[in-house]
Formats: sequence, structure tokens, C-alpha cells
Amino acid sequence: MEERRKFIAEQETEDDRVFSLSLRPSRLQDFVGQKDLVENLKVVLEAARQRGEPAEHLLFSGPPGLGKTSLAYIIGNEMGARVTVTSGPAVARAGDLIGILTNLEQGDILFIDEIHRLSKVVEEFLYPAMENYKIDFIVDKGPYARTINFNLKPFTIIGATTRSGLLASPLRDRFGIHYHLDFYGPEDLCKIVLTSAQKLNATIEPAAALAIAGRARGTPRIANRLLRRMRDFAQVKTPDGIITEEVVVQAMKGLGIDPAGLDDLDRRLLTVIHRHYKNGPVGIEALAATLNEEVDTLVDVVEPFLLKNGYLKRTSRGRELTESAVRHMTGRAPTAEEIQSEMF
Repeated sequence: MEERRKFIAEQETEDDRVFSLSLRPSRLQDFVGQKDLVENLKVVLEAARQRGEPAEHLLFSGPPGLGKTSLAYIIGNEMGARVTVTSGPAVARAGDLIGILTNLEQGDILFIDEIHRLSKVVEEFLYPAMENYKIDFIVDKGPYARTINFNLKPFTIIGATTRSGLLASPLRDRFGIHYHLDFYGPEDLCKIVLTSAQKLNATIEPAAALAIAGRARGTPRIANRLLRRMRDFAQVKTPDGIITEEVVVQAMKGLGIDPAGLDDLDRRLLTVIHRHYKNGPVGIEALAATLNEEVDTLVDVVEPFLLKNGYLKRTSRGRELTESAVRHMTGRAPTAEEIQSEMF
């Protein structure tokens, strides 16, 4: 039960990262989904190549698992640049940032995941580095204080955030390009599943790939994670190891994932709001305490999909359930009045 409850909400493990690396596209032409973003990126990168300059600083925002890290590596491949990876929580001191920046070569890319979690002190060191490729570092204090100037080689910073609203305005404004990644449609996810299955030497029927896509919460990372589980299930439970639609349906039941892609934690959240708080409104802190979950897990991982699919509403007073959520939990058909109200 614990494995089922945590399947979707768990953070990416080291095994997941290794697995994702093997399935990650290396070129923009191989990247599935986010069509407008990809087309714009092609223009930006081609223009930078023609000028012989590094690409502009880019900021990618959106829920986890949509391809922000993959795009950073793809940009590195397209530009023939080395990619250095770090994260906001990992850069705790200004000295850590200086060490990273001074080791960057001409045209290198610094990818900062969870950039919204950078400390204010570190952020302030980034401003001149992003604008003028310079850093001024003060050593000692009082009458012995002196400034050390670091001249940096032109580079590109790619930031990734799941909560762009937490970024300070001065930092956000220094990114020349800001792209928001949205959830993927079933057709794009189906293509991703079929491509990943081919890379894994797994045999899968198109109907099974579509069934996985429909339960992947619009997220490629989850689609690939589900494919991994389906491959295991088919290998153990079927004589030929082929992933069929029937295999997917049976395996999803075991994982506690329904046809809409909701897992146990999603259903618990909806049930708590429905039963304990009479469909809301309820504050996110109260929900986290009732569910014994971290607020960040609910806000970053669980809520975006429920909001996108019309199961949850954010209001000034808290979270509320929609009619769609109530119908999903109770299994009743919508009334004519509900259909008309949702249409208009």
C-alpha cells in the first residue's frame, strides 16, 4: 500500500535518473510535444550559432517531469556546449557559485534546477554574472575589506523551476527567454511510450501504449515510469512478455491508478476535502496536516494535475472540489444542469 500511495508523488530517485537518461532525446528534432516551444528554440539556437555567440539565458517553468532537464541537455548538444548541472539548494554560499562560474568555458551552459530555491545572497551574485559576465567578491571586513573582480567567459544559464512565482523579479527579468511547459496530450505521450519501449527492447501494443498515456497525468516521466512497471508485469505474468492493454489494466489496478490517472494520494486528497471539509474551501496547510504529507508535495506534484483536469479549484479562501471531482469519486452521471454550467 505504501508503494502504491507514493508511486506518483515520490521524488525522482537515482534509478529513475539513470533510467531517464537512457530514454532522453538528444536533439530537438527527437523531442516529442511542446511544439511551439521547440519551434521557437530552433530559431533562437540557430540565430546564436550564426552569430557565434552563446544562447541567451533561458528559464523553463512548469510541473515536474515535463522535460526541463532534457531540454537543457538538448540545448547543450545543439550548441556543442558542455552542460554543468547544479540546483538551487546545492548552491548554499556565494563561494560555491563563484567556483562553478569561474570554471565555465566559452559557450558553456550552467543548468540550475529548482532555481527558485537559491538564497538571496547567491541571487545577487548572479545578476552581474548574467548581465556583464563579471563578479565582484568582497573579502575580509571593515578597514581590511577589499574587492576581488572575476571576469567570466560568456556562458548561458538555463534555469528550471516548478514555482516561477517564487522567483525574485530582478532574477526573472535577467532571463532573455522564458518558456512554460504544459502537460502533454495522450497522443504525444503515446509516441513517447512507443519510442521508450523500442529503446528498452520491450514489445508493446499500440492500444497498451495509449492506455499508459491516458494514466500518465500528462507527464513523460510518469509515462516512462509506468512503462517500466508494465514491462516487469508482462515479463512475470505473461508467457510472451508482450505488454497488452489487458496487462496494463491489470497492472494499473495493482498500482492503484485509475483510468483518469489518479493514484491513491490524489483520491485521498479529494476524499478528505469531500468528507472532512464538505467540498471546501480548505487551506493547503490543513490538507497537508490531515494527509500527513509535505505542503510542497501537494503544491508541486499533486495539485497541478488536479487543477488542470478540473477536479480542484484554488480560491482566496482555500481549495475547493469541482462537480467533476465529486462525480469521479461517487461514480454518478452529471445532471443536465451541471453539464450546462460546465459548458458556460
